[in-house]
Amino acid sequence: MSRARPLDGFRSIKAKLGILVGASVIVAVLVAQAGSRAGVPGWLTMPVTVVVALLVTQWLARGMTSPLREMTAATAVMATGDHSRRVTATSLDEVGELARAFNVMAGDLAAADQQRRQLVATVSHELRTPLAAQQALLENLVDGVVSPDSESLRTALAQAERLSGLVTDLLDLSRVDGGVARLDIGLVDVEAVVGQGVAEARAQGGAQRGIRIKVAIADGAREVEADAGRLAQVVANLLDNAVRHSPEGGIVTVRADSLDGDRWALEVTDEGPGIPPDRAERVFARFGSWDNSGGGTGLGLAIASWVCELHGGSIAVIGGTDEDSGRGARVRAVLPKAPRLPSAGYYTEEKLMPDEPGPAGAGTLTAREMPSGPVPPMRPVQPVADSTVAQLFGRAWPEKDQRPRPGLVLGSVAVGVLAAIILPAQSSMGLGLLLVLLAAGGVILAGSVRRREPWTMMLAVTSLALASLLVLRAAEWVTVLAVLAAAVLAMAGLTGALSFGAMVAAMAAWVLAAIRGLPLLGHTLNVLSRRSSVWPVVRTVAVTLVVLVVFGGLFASGDAIFGSWADRIVPDMQVDGFINRAFVGFFVGGIVLAATYVAVNPPPVEKATLPPATPVRRRFEWIIPLGMLIAIFMAFVAAQATAMWGGHDYVQRTTGLTYAEYVHQGFGQLVAVTFLTLITVAIVARKAPRATSVDRALLTTALGLLGSLALAVVASALYRMHVYQEAYGFTVMRLLVTGFELWMGFLLVLVLIATALRTGRWIPRAALVSGALLILGIGLMNPEAWVAEHNIERYAQIGKIDLHYLRSLGPDATPAIIEGLPRGLAECIIAAPQDSGSLIDWNLGRSRAAQAAEGFPDAVRLGCEG
Repeated sequence: MSRARPLDGFRSIKAKLGILVGASVIVAVLVAQAGSRAGVPGWLTMPVTVVVALLVTQWLARGMTSPLREMTAATAVMATGDHSRRVTATSLDEVGELARAFNVMAGDLAAADQQRRQLVATVSHELRTPLAAQQALLENLVDGVVSPDSESLRTALAQAERLSGLVTDLLDLSRVDGGVARLDIGLVDVEAVVGQGVAEARAQGGAQRGIRIKVAIADGAREVEADAGRLAQVVANLLDNAVRHSPEGGIVTVRADSLDGDRWALEVTDEGPGIPPDRAERVFARFGSWDNSGGGTGLGLAIASWVCELHGGSIAVIGGTDEDSGRGARVRAVLPKAPRLPSAGYYTEEKLMPDEPGPAGAGTLTAREMPSGPVPPMRPVQPVADSTVAQLFGRAWPEKDQRPRPGLVLGSVAVGVLAAIILPAQSSMGLGLLLVLLAAGGVILAGSVRRREPWTMMLAVTSLALASLLVLRAAEWVTVLAVLAAAVLAMAGLTGALSFGAMVAAMAAWVLAAIRGLPLLGHTLNVLSRRSSVWPVVRTVAVTLVVLVVFGGLFASGDAIFGSWADRIVPDMQVDGFINRAFVGFFVGGIVLAATYVAVNPPPVEKATLPPATPVRRRFEWIIPLGMLIAIFMAFVAAQATAMWGGHDYVQRTTGLTYAEYVHQGFGQLVAVTFLTLITVAIVARKAPRATSVDRALLTTALGLLGSLALAVVASALYRMHVYQEAYGFTVMRLLVTGFELWMGFLLVLVLIATALRTGRWIPRAALVSGALLILGIGLMNPEAWVAEHNIERYAQIGKIDLHYLRSLGPDATPAIIEGLPRGLAECIIAAPQDSGSLIDWNLGRSRAAQAAEGFPDAVRLGCEG
């Protein structure tokens, strides 16, 4: 049953478009203004406003153009001869009127086509068979082949009687056109019916071609209940088909056997070319003659199938393998010995007209034929898969599974509600954010089609380890870096990304899923709306929240005691607080919902890789530039060796710089050199030819030499940073840069291994995992505490310390500072942390800092020297 759409009541599509645009703009303005007045950050207000406007547009526009898409699909199907498609028409506008007119036209076409088919089938086949038999008999009489004795005249009389019966059927053509046919059930002598069919087949040409017909009737199949005339049609059509396709002098066998239970089988076998397996089903379709020989109209077996179905039986081609082809055709009809009323869906019992001879009593069945020709029941066109969104993405991101996902949608909403409750109440990252991330990860992983793959499971475990830094470290830059790395790992695992380009495409798919998943979201919401228990719950919750906000806010603002109670139960009863929570919940729920769509329908991100490069034709095109680069690297390594052997005095005499100034001067440049070296190796690997063994040997040697020299540059950069930190102090930024240089050095080692193995398809995965493990390792080593400890050790050696920088460190460094410095100097750096005491804010680093700084003053003591 069709459901009404939001704008179905309007009679003009222009009015609908105006309302659509106006409503979307008004909703966008209201949401943006609400967020701005509530103090919601712009980076959060903008995406939420855009998504809400898109959802309102999608909801209002639902069904406006779907009849047009359905008509396009139905027209294509009708061109093939199927006139059963109908278009859903619920709106009152011009598109709805067009859809209703289309349905009327389709019904008229179906009725006309059915009448034409029935007329052609009845006249061209049912009259042809007895007329051909009479013609053959009369020709034999004229030619003197047979004498005009009583037996010949009885055969002619039988054909005339059959013609009379067919004419009677044609007089009832109006009922046949409506799909109504009668079965006159009674006891039938199978041997007599088969004998009559054999005589007709011989008279139609079987005897002239020397075809012998053998008959075998089992004892249990000699007498059955059936419509004698219809059963004779089956026998005649099967024998006519077998005789026409048998070679001269061939043998046609007719067998009637009793089967287990109350069924019996009629089988006709010939020695003709047989029926190919791929065409075995077509022989029972109207005009389905498979051999294209022109001998027959292709209606005989279709009529036989129709009669078998009227009796509640079936008919099929026996065999069907390639080896059976060419060994003759075997057609078996399986019928009940005592037919019952046919099952619902195929036939319906009809009442006879008052002027017909006799009521529909015992032994007489009236049935409506459904499967073999008449118009099938009207069925609406299924939703067209290639919607506007699907056409926008095309083959770049097809939707393989369109099943509704109510569980994932409700799970995403639950995560959004959890985030709206927890995150606005957090003063800093901690246990609350970890709980939200765990809930989101559980919903996303539950819907992933790749959740059982080892690559996805490994990345999921690594992401969980990174997320645990939220409760281990208080430094927000560590937790932000860990969460971002976990997001990259999650998208790579959900999409199965294995290359660098695929990993970038996976992150882009997360954003694009907000648009690509709209059709599936709409389909899921439609399914949820049909469940009687969903919308009552939603309405109840919505009304309850409105009552709570309106009356609770009024009482809280009008009575101080009630307001204090409300503050204890609900931390924020102000309107701005609810708006802020609504934005947070909508934003987080939308992010999770987009990720779940990527999980259930991962895009083919591997197509995002670079196209195959065309190698250069001449070796010198890559050897000379790469050789020059190697020479530069060698010169640099030689300079470093000279500086190391010459010592500090040689550096100062040559450059005029102290050794500390010398090593500090070039660290940033060496990091850039390492990064550019990795890019150069990738370019050379793509452009260098590998057609011959000489080419491959040259490439391996050159890349191996370049990688080894680059490792020397990495070692020089790390040594420079070590000397510089010993001279000027340790900082978190210097530690991070050192870690980044170490990671690039590790990638250079991977490049050397890939060069030796001559395959590097595994490098992107190794780079992704190693980068995530590097971030995890930095977080676990407690970088701020490590920097504080090394600066304190340096203070113990030289007596100098940067108090200003130590004050910039977070709570993670507090225990190390208190433990390593005298209390008076420590009070110049830290103060007692203000612990909120809230469980959702709990963090191990802040908890340890609070314990270590217990008894310290609330403010930093200024005026200290360091």
